[in-house]
Amino acid sequence: MLTNTYLPHVGGVAHSVSAFGDEYRKLGHKVLVIAPEFAQKITGEEHVLRIPAIQNFNGTDFSMALPFSGVLNEALDEFRPDIIHAHHPFLLGLTALRISRERELPLVFTHHTLYEHYTHNLLANSQVLKRFVVEVATRYANKATLVLAPSLSIVKLLRQRGVQTPIAEVPTGVRPEQYIHGCGDKIRRQFGIPPTAFVLGHLGRFGQEKNLIFLCRAVATFLQEQPAAHFILAGSGPMENELQQFFLDRNLISRVHMPGKVIGNARQDIYSAMDTFLFSSTTETQGLVLSEAMASGVPVIALEANGTRDMLRQCLNGRLVAKETLTDFTAAIRWLHELLPIHRRALIAEARSTAKDFSMQSCAQRALDLYLPLVRYSWPLDNSIYARCIRKGKLISTQWEIFEGFTEAAGAALNQSDRL
Repeated sequence: MLTNTYLPHVGGVAHSVSAFGDEYRKLGHKVLVIAPEFAQKITGEEHVLRIPAIQNFNGTDFSMALPFSGVLNEALDEFRPDIIHAHHPFLLGLTALRISRERELPLVFTHHTLYEHYTHNLLANSQVLKRFVVEVATRYANKATLVLAPSLSIVKLLRQRGVQTPIAEVPTGVRPEQYIHGCGDKIRRQFGIPPTAFVLGHLGRFGQEKNLIFLCRAVATFLQEQPAAHFILAGSGPMENELQQFFLDRNLISRVHMPGKVIGNARQDIYSAMDTFLFSSTTETQGLVLSEAMASGVPVIALEANGTRDMLRQCLNGRLVAKETLTDFTAAIRWLHELLPIHRRALIAEARSTAKDFSMQSCAQRALDLYLPLVRYSWPLDNSIYARCIRKGKLISTQWEIFEGFTEAAGAALNQSDRL
């Protein structure tokens, strides 16, 4: 599996690649993850090949992998993959395409991200650039053998954008059993939150694309109305200082708790300390944290968008807010806060039931079932001189294919910059 983001980076794609890889290995399969180096090293890391990378690209917390690595071919010769699985259409995604063409292996591509919402991380940001990344991702998907999408809404969107390759819905799963025994009381004691206080919560990456200022404005309105309420804002990212200053400016920081990056068992405890999980991003393809919150028995309030509408059942496991207005979002928070205990318990039970539908084991098995027919049609690697020459020719052809695809995408973006 080739990915531009991986542990220790905080994000949905990094978590998804790690979770699927772990589950595949539990089921007896071999998985090699090819990912960029990060400034923070993981000691004793196994089953991962790190590629040299530019750290903190353009002032972000991302690493940009360099396109070629001398150790990659040797590692692949030793590993002998049956499937090449790309998790991005750029950078190492292009390396995945070259590997699949040169070694005559099936290429699977998971379309995790709506890339047009992340162009602010680049050197420029415009409608033309947004359309360009959409065109590149669509053309890349059409070069793959199979495309995986995290939700049905993304399957439909990719079809609308012109993806002809077979597409299957395979969400990233959770392990519900890990979230049953979270100790929210411990977190409340740690932050000085009374046991009876109503606690709003959010956990995730603090990036511009997550629409967190909107969320914080709604939270601030509610905190001002309810002087006993608290807010747990867990995570890290480039907006961390800005979000902290937001609540300082409104004299609310004493009831806003920012524990930073939360990993491992601590996530279970953080979720369990919440009475509702708030989610304002409209750029997600699934929203894995929604599954984690629900597995912890926490009802969700979220803006209606791709991914959220596939998971939330209106007034059963939470609330979908159709309009992105502070009035509507704050009203949804008030609705949950004012529910009778018996109705809130029904929400909690339904949230846990929803999470069971997204178990990691069933999602991984779904992906493996889709891999199987592709492996049957793969070719054995021939290391004869003639075969190596043929593969080199295919590699050159693939380089031209990549160049041609980018040129076509740029032309389409310039001609259709008003369409997204």
